[in-house]
Amino acid sequence: MKSMWSTASTAFEGRFRSAPVWVLLSVLTSVLMPGVAGSRTLIEAGLLFDGVHDEPQHDVTIVIEEDRIVAIEAGYSRPQKEDRVIDLRDATVTPGWMDLHTHLAFELGPKSYTEGFFLEPTDLALRATVFARRLLEAGFTTVRDLGDDGVVVASLRDAIRKGYVVGPRIFTAGKAIATTGGHADPTNGWASRFEGDPGPKEGVINGAAEARKAVRQRYKDGADCIKITATGGVLSLAKNGLNPQFTEEELRAIVDTANDYGFVVAVHAHGAEGMKRAVLAGVHSIEHGTFMTEEVMELMKERGTWYVPTLLAGEWVATLAEGESFLPAVVRPKAAAIGPQLRATFERAHRAGVKIAFGTDSGVFPHGENGREFELMVEGGMSVADAISAATRNAAELLRIREDLGSVEVGKIADLVAVDADPREDITTMERVVFVMKEGVAYRLP
Repeated sequence: MKSMWSTASTAFEGRFRSAPVWVLLSVLTSVLMPGVAGSRTLIEAGLLFDGVHDEPQHDVTIVIEEDRIVAIEAGYSRPQKEDRVIDLRDATVTPGWMDLHTHLAFELGPKSYTEGFFLEPTDLALRATVFARRLLEAGFTTVRDLGDDGVVVASLRDAIRKGYVVGPRIFTAGKAIATTGGHADPTNGWASRFEGDPGPKEGVINGAAEARKAVRQRYKDGADCIKITATGGVLSLAKNGLNPQFTEEELRAIVDTANDYGFVVAVHAHGAEGMKRAVLAGVHSIEHGTFMTEEVMELMKERGTWYVPTLLAGEWVATLAEGESFLPAVVRPKAAAIGPQLRATFERAHRAGVKIAFGTDSGVFPHGENGREFELMVEGGMSVADAISAATRNAAELLRIREDLGSVEVGKIADLVAVDADPREDITTMERVVFVMKEGVAYRLP
């Protein structure tokens, strides 16, 4: 159990760099004397998107005790003597945002395809602490990480939970599950003398028995969810980015086993046939969904399958594909084709009524720039309120955490974000975060 002084140190670690002295003193008091009667935090919100109603509320006070919301009051309340007041009267407040597709152990760069030979897992973990902090300060209080070497992000998740480092709440898939030579086979592109024969432990399966073993290995590794790569991918060193890479039997074995362990299954997929097989097998979300057909959309609607579009990653790799020095030659044609197509698919899926949750593929582009996804979703025809819901209420439903998160309601965990303007008038304000609170602790103040 953490000591009082360790807790105080954690609370202060860089969270209030530019905060007024009274804020520092009040937070120190709350950490050292958490039982002080009447000690509350009052958030005065000029505009509140609460994640419940489509229309925002004006001039609201959110009352927080410890890590929970205990009241939401119309108007600006008169504070008690011990209360801490945070003035966001000129800001827009929302529930904490959730990005359901990140890669915290990775950030695409010129050395990305070789760094695995030179960096230790500890190097990746330490670097990931920087990325995690960026995400939190950008407004993302919860993220789902969909693929690392298997244990790096799980360790980061645990370190954040224990208060050793600052970052968002993490749900990790550990090592993504692939088939031999498929997207997420970690030895793709290696010389034959190095590639070996990776198996379920390394996230590579062939056949139903190995598929079940791979899911159980993720459970053993401490994963929170499952990620599979049902089709080829953009950044892998392989020519085809669309072909199906799992049999129907393998997919059913993964989903059935994942259900036994209570795992949500996320599926990387660009090609339609791989998506169709995955949806029929009962997966919970399709990631990217680049060449999604009308048939697949109807199946997703029938079965309640979520769509996580990752528009920002598509835009980013399409831009990189224009040069010749950044991406390998085998990757550039895939990146050029998939980027523009993602936006067109999103527009069709949204019009068709497919359920959409927010995800960016952060790590393909620099961590912390995730807020631009809101702008791309709105440009694709989604209302501002629906884009916010995708990153709050919808994301919480997909993660199965609606009981505690995803909306600003009495009894919910106090995860809150504020931006500097009304996003209905300027959606780019979602990239200008002025306040972040996670579990009742402010990590960024106006």
